[in-house]
Amino acid sequence: MPDDSLPAARFFALVPCAGSGSRAGAALAKQFVAVDGVPVLAHTLAALAAVERLVLVLVALAPGDEEFGRRVTLPSRGHFVAVRCGGATRAVTVASGLAELGRLGARAHDWVLVHDGARCLVRAAWIDALIDACRDDAVGGLLAVPVSDTLKREAHGRVAATLPRAGVWQAQTPQMFRLGVLTDALRRAGADATDEASAIEAIGLAPRLVLGSVENLKVTHMADFALAEALLQARRQ
Repeated sequence: MPDDSLPAARFFALVPCAGSGSRAGAALAKQFVAVDGVPVLAHTLAALAAVERLVLVLVALAPGDEEFGRRVTLPSRGHFVAVRCGGATRAVTVASGLAELGRLGARAHDWVLVHDGARCLVRAAWIDALIDACRDDAVGGLLAVPVSDTLKREAHGRVAATLPRAGVWQAQTPQMFRLGVLTDALRRAGADATDEASAIEAIGLAPRLVLGSVENLKVTHMADFALAEALLQARRQ
């Protein structure tokens, strides 16, 4: 339960953007590729800018990044800062970003929403729903959707087993946890934590699952760019 002796917790966002996006097969890192005429990352930041409860959004870039300043303008609405503090893995980048947030005034009991820069279809309403569901939670949580497809385990190019999908969810972002707890969890999990929730799970806590949307896809492969563009265009119709 929240400690009533502490000031009210605030809400921060951290957007890790230090990856090369090699799986997308593009000449640029995927967060800078234009989708519907605008870089992927710009769509993401626009959605975060519409979440009024976020007091600061930190974009964690690769140390040698030269594309962000050329291609992305930080939103005028809201408080945004871009810092070249990224590392070799997502976990390292997030841990470094959390440290930067601490230097900028975020406290251990404040909430941090970590969101993939490449999830450019996120809606402010979904982020607000996550905040509403988790703001009084003892652990925090994440957007996710139940798996609907039959899952197969592969071995040597053939099906080795069919996996039960009952109770299986696909993790999305944002993932929302308290800065101090998440910092400690990532420190203990090491550089290979695939997402923030897995690090939280590793220290014995159970994050809350908050229903997201199948539209909240992560642009990862070349085909994803066309799908994201079609969905963005459909929203304007």
